[in-house]
Amino acid sequence: MTQSQRDTLLRVDYLTAIQELLTNHYETDVLPVSANELTLPAVDADGNEKWIIVKVSIPRGTRNGEGGYIPYDGYKEAEAYKELCDDKAQEKAEAEARKQAKIARDKKAREEKKALAEAKKNTK
Repeated sequence: MTQSQRDTLLRVDYLTAIQELLTNHYETDVLPVSANELTLPAVDADGNEKWIIVKVSIPRGTRNGEGGYIPYDGYKEAEAYKELCDDKAQEKAEAEARKQAKIARDKKAREEKKALAEAKKNTK
């Protein structure tokens, strides 16, 4: 049996398990739409009908330049994704801090301008 055939059997096994799990959990139809995708109806918070697509794939990895592949490492990919999310969260926090600092500076400038205008008005 070739690696491609083994991967197909594994993918089909997982698709079947996921289909049964989702069918039982949501008590709805879970329909195959391609060799590696399932779809099921859903309703959003506003009551609008939506469709969920679940994809299953078995990655080969990345090419090594010598006609082969460097195997896919899910742990490494998960760590890289976690770092990306952490970096984005840090950037967002820094942007929010800059925004709040600008708001505080602007408020202080407005108050100073208002106080100066009051002082000018009172001296007249």
